[in-house]
Amino acid sequence: MNASLPCIQIKAKAKNHGLFLVCLGSGLLLIALLFTLFFWQQARLTLIFIDLVALVTCLIGFVKLMEPKISFLITPASLCYQHRHGKWHLLWQDIVRIDAVRQTCGISSQELPYLGIRLKNIDCLADNISPRMANRLIHEQRPLTLYCLLNNLMTLEQGAMNFMPYTLSDGTRIKGPIACFLHHSCALQKALGYHLFIPDTAMDRDITDFSRLLGQCKKATALYP
Repeated sequence: MNASLPCIQIKAKAKNHGLFLVCLGSGLLLIALLFTLFFWQQARLTLIFIDLVALVTCLIGFVKLMEPKISFLITPASLCYQHRHGKWHLLWQDIVRIDAVRQTCGISSQELPYLGIRLKNIDCLADNISPRMANRLIHEQRPLTLYCLLNNLMTLEQGAMNFMPYTLSDGTRIKGPIACFLHHSCALQKALGYHLFIPDTAMDRDITDFSRLLGQCKKATALYP
């Protein structure tokens, strides 16, 4: 990344309060263990329940701490999304649209907890996403696939994982997790209009405000030839 370009760093909401939850869970567990020494017979079920709550609290805290410190790196040249399982990196010129994911059902409009990114050509993802992250995103986006199936936005065949090689526009054949993810992204694009979906927990503000920020950054690229 060019060090001379300004860079906006975004910290994900998913990482908030991780250390606090670990400390809280550890404190509860310690208190429960102390009470166990003296009141096990009288309050066995209560103490077991407190132990379980403490362990779950610690686990949630540890998961939050595992999230990357910075979820987005935004420069005039590109947009980079960092996930604990990898990252993807896109040039602004490859992005056509950024907006909240909305779907009209009958007379009502439903907003999903995702920010959608539509690409000029999905081929640009082939060399800009790690295989580990591609594989992970397929599983993390199963709720989106299920939503599309339940609302008849895609068929069962489109919703199934496609392990066939993916052929890029230049004839190159991609195999493995990245090919599977490209098929998956194309299916979601046909159903919802976007290739990439970012959960609201990866942002530091609500989806509308974050969408506006990215839109402003994309427009500002004209100031940095």
